Amino acid sequence: MKRLIYLSFLFSAAACQAQTGALKLVSYPGRIEAGIANKALAEQILSDNRLDTVEARALRILTGFNAGNGYSEIWIRDLNTFIIGSLKVRDKQDVKDALLLFFKLQGADGNIPDGATLKKEAQLAYKYGSTELAPGWVSHKNTVETDQETSLIQAVRKYIDVTGDKAILDEKVGDKTVLQRMEAAMEFLLKERWAADYGLIKGATTIDWGDVQPEKGWGVALNDKTKWTIDIYDNAMFVIALNDFITILPKGDSRNKWKQTAGSIKKNVRKHLWDAGKQKYIPHIYLNGSPFPADFNENEILYTGGTACAILAGMHSKSEIRAINAQFLAAAEKEKYATIGMTVYPPYPVEVFPNMAAYQYQNAGDWTWFGGRMIHALHLNGFNNEAYAEMSPMLDRVIKNGFHEWYEVRSGAPSGSGNFRGEAGVLYDAIQMLRKWAQQNK
Repeated sequence: MKRLIYLSFLFSAAACQAQTGALKLVSYPGRIEAGIANKALAEQILSDNRLDTVEARALRILTGFNAGNGYSEIWIRDLNTFIIGSLKVRDKQDVKDALLLFFKLQGADGNIPDGATLKKEAQLAYKYGSTELAPGWVSHKNTVETDQETSLIQAVRKYIDVTGDKAILDEKVGDKTVLQRMEAAMEFLLKERWAADYGLIKGATTIDWGDVQPEKGWGVALNDKTKWTIDIYDNAMFVIALNDFITILPKGDSRNKWKQTAGSIKKNVRKHLWDAGKQKYIPHIYLNGSPFPADFNENEILYTGGTACAILAGMHSKSEIRAINAQFLAAAEKEKYATIGMTVYPPYPVEVFPNMAAYQYQNAGDWTWFGGRMIHALHLNGFNNEAYAEMSPMLDRVIKNGFHEWYEVRSGAPSGSGNFRGEAGVLYDAIQMLRKWAQQNK
């Protein structure tokens, strides 16, 4: 019944009956059948004051570039998700400089660091690097993850879309242009993170989009216990980045090469990672053994964040998106305060994932940072009823608690960093998308 409560605000009984007759629900909770007229939905979206409140609060905290109160660093995976809102409240040059910083800190092999921070504020146990191109700054790379390069490519595309400033591609950073550095970043993935037997990129074993290995210790760096694996998140992010890069590239041989790469990865994702029978992704393909015991059935776990990214990468039909969304809702229904942003379900038992307890952080914590991306995916594929309904509890808890990194699904308590800009960014973007649609359909 929880999901039905989420929907109760959407349409009063009288309004629904006046527009389309009684509100109909399909068999699984929380999904509105396509019987509600676009006009009724559009009017409801445009009259929902919560969207104004959350938008205003988001813009107030998007004046900074660090991830939130708990972080001194600018993380590229975070900046990628709030750059559009940042461009609304920050000078274009400030945002451009933040992007260029990551190119200045780029490794000689093309790799992009995870985070950048002022040297005087570097306090964590990372192995920091520096360069004469960015005096006063140091950087670090979470080496178990494979999304830094793809996040930067996506962020540059968003910057160009909003500002129209394609000249950034010709900007010189050291002895290379930004465009050349973007291509070098993707070449790094093909050289250093390529699993040739599968035609996909690889990373260390983590939980869905997470950045922590299972074994106890400093879980964000490759070590002698690392188990290499292929997952949907890394590859979906690469396809999104390839699509973005192709869009901004001049026509020519290079563009054709990257088109072929994107097409090949999409094909291999469907071949190796997508379980068509269960309509879900298998969590991992292990390349040098699994970190988990043989009697642990990891394939029962639903991965939500990487799956949302796969939809954004154009890997799914509408019928598959319906099935995926139904599974997200069914999982959320099992926990009192969960939304579709719950990272995985069920969580990994601590016995098999000692570095992260069940229902904590990325192990079935609830992250609007990724749930919001599923709202984008639903909207972009025409599921506007679902997008609006499933965003509702996310709006409510922001209004109640402010922006937070993640939420506990059994208590509803906000956790992690406050003023978490990733959450603010994805909700800001979702509000803009739905409002634009509503204006066109009112």
